Amino acid sequence: MKRILAGLALTTAAALVTATPALAAPVDPVKALKKQFVSGHGVRISETTRLTVDGKSSSAGKTTGTLEFGKSGVVASDLKNRAPGGLAAAFAPPRIITVGGHSYAQGGAFSEELPEGKKWVRYSGVATGGTYNQSIDVFEPKVLKALVSHAKSFKSSTYKGSLTYSELSKVYGQKLTGKIGKIKIDYSVVVNSKGLVTHLKSSWTMDFGVLGKYRSTTESRYTGWGSKVKIKAPAEDLWIDVSDLSGDTEVPKDIPDNSINSLGN
Repeated sequence: MKRILAGLALTTAAALVTATPALAAPVDPVKALKKQFVSGHGVRISETTRLTVDGKSSSAGKTTGTLEFGKSGVVASDLKNRAPGGLAAAFAPPRIITVGGHSYAQGGAFSEELPEGKKWVRYSGVATGGTYNQSIDVFEPKVLKALVSHAKSFKSSTYKGSLTYSELSKVYGQKLTGKIGKIKIDYSVVVNSKGLVTHLKSSWTMDFGVLGKYRSTTESRYTGWGSKVKIKAPAEDLWIDVSDLSGDTEVPKDIPDNSINSLGN
C-alpha cells in the first residue's frame, strides 16, 4: 500500500509539473517592431482623443486609417479624422494622405474655395508619423525603446510608466525646455505574444491658469499587423499645391501635428 501511495504521489507531482507552463521572458517589442518594417505591408490604427477642462468633458476626436511600412519605418499613411466643429476641425483634416514626402488634405477648411475640379490640397515636407493625435510615436524604434526602459511595471503584457516631454525630446536628439518640457506623460503600452503593440494609452495634464486645467487622453489600437498595404497619392488633376493658392485663401497654410518640433514652436 505504501508503494502504491508513493507511486501515486510521484505520478501526480509529475503531472502537475508537466501541466504547468514555464514563464517565458517577454519578447522585445523593439525587435518585434523592426521585423514589421517590410515594404508593401503595414498596420491599421484607430485612436480616440478626449479633452477635459477642469474635469468636465470638452471635446473628443477620432482617427482611423492605415499605415504603410518601408525598410526603416512608416513611409505612408491614409487617415480619416472626426473632430468637433470650430478650430478643432481646422487642425484635423477630415482626410489626409501622406506619401512620397507630401501630404494631401481634404474636407473642412482644407476644401474651402478650391479651384474648380480640385478636391485636395498638397503640402510638402510634412513628416510621416505613425499617428495624428498621439504625441508618442510607437512606430519609432527609439521611442518605443524609451517607453519600455522608463516603464515602472510590466504586468499582463502591459508596460506602464511616465516621462516628460523634455525626456521624450531627448530621444529625438532635441531639446525642449520651459513649461511644456515639464509636462508629464503617463502611458501604458500593451503588447501581444509576438511583442507587437496592440494598444497605447497616453495622457497629460497642464494648468492654463484662468483658462482652466486641461487633461488630454489618447487611446490607440493597432490591428492587422503585417497586412498588405499600398497607399497612393490622389490623381494629379485632383489636387493643388498650397503654394499655388491665392494669398487671401481660407485654407490653412500648414498642417500642425503633435511632433516635438511643433510643441517647441
